[in-house]
Amino acid sequence: MATNQRPSDMILKGPERAPHRSLLYALGLTAEEMKRPMIGVVSSFNEIIPGHIHLDKIAEAAKAGVRIAGGTPLLVPAIGVCDGIAMAHPGMCYSLPSRELIADSIETQAMAHGFDALVLIPNCDKIVPGMLMAAARLNIPAIIISGGPMLGGDHDGRHLSLSNVFEAVGACKAGTINERELRDYEETACPGCGSCSGMFTANSMNCLCEAIGMALPGNGTIPAIAAARTRLAKEAGMQIMKLLKRNIRPLDILTPAAFRNALRVDMALGCSTNSLLHLCAIAHEAGVPLPLTLVNEISSATPNLCQLSPAGPDLIEDLHLAGGIPAVMKELAKADLLDTTLPTVTGRSVAKNIASAVNRNPKVLRPIKNPFSPTGGLAVLFGNLAPRGAVVKRSAVAPEMLVATCKARVFDSEEEAIAAIYGKKIRKGDAVIIRYEGPRGGPGMREMLSPTSALAGMGLDRHVALITDGRFSGATRGAAIGHVSPEAADGGAIALVRNGDKIAINIPDYSIKLLVSQKELKERRARLKPFQPRVKKGWLSRYQRLVGSSDIGAVLL
Repeated sequence: MATNQRPSDMILKGPERAPHRSLLYALGLTAEEMKRPMIGVVSSFNEIIPGHIHLDKIAEAAKAGVRIAGGTPLLVPAIGVCDGIAMAHPGMCYSLPSRELIADSIETQAMAHGFDALVLIPNCDKIVPGMLMAAARLNIPAIIISGGPMLGGDHDGRHLSLSNVFEAVGACKAGTINERELRDYEETACPGCGSCSGMFTANSMNCLCEAIGMALPGNGTIPAIAAARTRLAKEAGMQIMKLLKRNIRPLDILTPAAFRNALRVDMALGCSTNSLLHLCAIAHEAGVPLPLTLVNEISSATPNLCQLSPAGPDLIEDLHLAGGIPAVMKELAKADLLDTTLPTVTGRSVAKNIASAVNRNPKVLRPIKNPFSPTGGLAVLFGNLAPRGAVVKRSAVAPEMLVATCKARVFDSEEEAIAAIYGKKIRKGDAVIIRYEGPRGGPGMREMLSPTSALAGMGLDRHVALITDGRFSGATRGAAIGHVSPEAADGGAIALVRNGDKIAINIPDYSIKLLVSQKELKERRARLKPFQPRVKKGWLSRYQRLVGSSDIGAVLL
């Protein structure tokens, strides 16, 4: 294709494309509209996810921006799964796999319909990385505009988020609150539309879209209900036309240095452990090596500047009022921890994007010289239990669990573990091992928010570790160590753990060790039975045959 041609020329130009144009006339498009660039506006609007219920309004604003700037916007859908609603039942097996379906469907629609550029409108968990993966794969001009965070709830003057409700379930089971108090939590924690209000996976990824350069400043923190969010959507629609005119593409932005910037911001914010899973997957699509050893290199030299829920009481709205992601990046830049020369979808460098940023609340966003801790919010642990790594949200771990030796209590599914926790069979000093929940074993690498919240609600999060080849919700706190790789279904060492084994955890030293002799482990491996897939048909059956390990992002191979 000649350089002066657009992808939409494949469906618009020449007499042989008369049938194509006839179908476009059937949409109500005019001849003038067909002369303009065709912009795919991909919206994950639906009526089942609170973070997406308002995306029809965001999409209309983005389309208005495209029209203002001379383009023709065409709305197409993307699916979405609400992790909170899918939690703790078979539906959670579909959450992470949905990321691949989203990326594949966007690729399909863009290629089939000849879109010249994309405005991508996600808001929650897997939808954000799925759209970024598609952008990297297609490499046509693209911009992310999310739906924005939910405001926090209020319970007797206390900030609430969804994680408080999950933990209240554990408190109710422990008898420290009654069912009426639990009902108060469930009715007040989520007051309206938007992605759940803490630094959970959805907001982590929306913030990192800014940090990596694929979204306009404000994308991660402007509240869903704010008029500023609608204006930002219009600006994104106008900006995509400038990106198209200048031929600025995702792979011009998604460079190795941009991923390093994203990891720096990730560590400063204390993002969800899932952010590493998704950054690895996006890097895979962009052709950028992102070994987990790099995470620790960056984490060890990056201060943790925020402790948002679940690590602390503050919410995303508080970070927004403190100056948002530009203020976070400016604090990092003061210590030369960011590459501020990099390009972004604003058409300007990082340095210009953050030039006017101000830290308005040093209690929420600590200055670089007075961090919450000198190291980042996430850590990757290595050792004989996780030779290829395991991830923990270090900033949400109680000090007494940063270094601990625990006794293994082994469960082969999340359901078995929850039953033991609710049955008050877990004791201080235990390490709850939940295995065969990895990308292939689950299948789908289910989130473990219910067991971690139950432990926290029962007051055990300061005394008990939870270790899994599955993953955790961004709402998880405590010594929750996930993404253990290789997973049990692939014969990883986690499959060899037995009740009573000692496990040494040393988060400051990035270490996790199963204290069992090599000879004993070799004997156990010889007796290990081959993994039997849990799903025999449907999409998940295909997924478990194709999915890679968590240390490379659980991408399809």
